[in-house]
Amino acid sequence: MKKIIGISDMQISENPEEQLITYSLGSCIGLTLYDRELRIGGLLHSMLPVSRKNKEKAKKKPLMFVDKGIEMMLTELFNKGARRKNLIAKLAGGSKLLDKKDMFKIGRRNYVVARKMLWKNDILIDGEDVGGTVSRTMSLYLVDGRTTVRIKREEKEI
Repeated sequence: MKKIIGISDMQISENPEEQLITYSLGSCIGLTLYDRELRIGGLLHSMLPVSRKNKEKAKKKPLMFVDKGIEMMLTELFNKGARRKNLIAKLAGGSKLLDKKDMFKIGRRNYVVARKMLWKNDILIDGEDVGGTVSRTMSLYLVDGRTTVRIKREEKEI
């Protein structure tokens, strides 16, 4: 059963029959975290790197921001019993899709903030598909924690 995660959204699930999926990861970052022991996981789709640049918007839509989104995702997973040492992290997105000249570097900055937040929380990245100038679709299969990325018609596991 597919559960769609929109832009500036997140979903945590313990249902092994669910596939969490998000579309249109351009400069946005998609993050999956999966506790391999509890078989609980989540998918986050964030579009801007840091919340401190726009505190009012961050209050209204915290998942829009990579830093706040990861913070909220970890809190929710830990509240459900997930353990840091069991988490498998995968990243996708961070491209320069709408910023061909890379003037604003939003994709790269989203990626750097995600890596920094995970590092700060003692979570290593197990797989990624980032950068370039493509849009991606990312899926997390709760039955086994498998994460896939689709670009156009080609899908691969990361």
